[in-house]
Amino acid sequence: MLWFRKRNVRNPPYGGAMTDDCPWEPPIAGTEVEHLLGAIDRQRTTFRWKADNLDAAALQTRIAASSLTLGGLLKHLAAVEDYTFTHKLSGAPIGAPWDATGWDGTNDWDFRSAADDTPAQLYSLWDGAVERSRARLDAALAISGLDQPSHAWPDGQTASLRRLLFDLLEEYGRHTGHADLLREAVDGVAGEDPPAGWRATRPDHA
Repeated sequence: MLWFRKRNVRNPPYGGAMTDDCPWEPPIAGTEVEHLLGAIDRQRTTFRWKADNLDAAALQTRIAASSLTLGGLLKHLAAVEDYTFTHKLSGAPIGAPWDATGWDGTNDWDFRSAADDTPAQLYSLWDGAVERSRARLDAALAISGLDQPSHAWPDGQTASLRRLLFDLLEEYGRHTGHADLLREAVDGVAGEDPPAGWRATRPDHA
């Protein structure tokens, strides 16, 4: 069966006003930048929906022998967002809020330490990181296009902004699949996309 997605409307900040029932849909026939950003925003939205409106116990639910949790994924992807559009893009330090979190330098710190954070803290970390990423990316694209070089990688090579965005899309594709399984285990919520008109919720307690 053939089917078509609606036109893309750039996502507003999560929880903000929507201009379309499904603003996360990528364009049908846009530019390379529009398609790439549309695909990333759709993955972001699907991930946020899978992790949405849960208490501390639900955010720490695990499946079988896996140590992954939705809380850990929220914190990890928030760190990936900020790291991608600071150090990887320009060489700038990752900055707040990470410089005050006690990061111990290990690769799994964000996953492990999420158990010590409240739902409000975890949602705020991710929502804030995505908002910062959008602003930093818009600023970079205002200067040049996807071919612009990023900060030099550890091996001395220089990746393009396009490569950074595809890496981010791959990261979300992997972890949104994990979130799919975790959320279904928590309360049975399943599906490919949020329902039309969905908006992210945030817990009232800190």
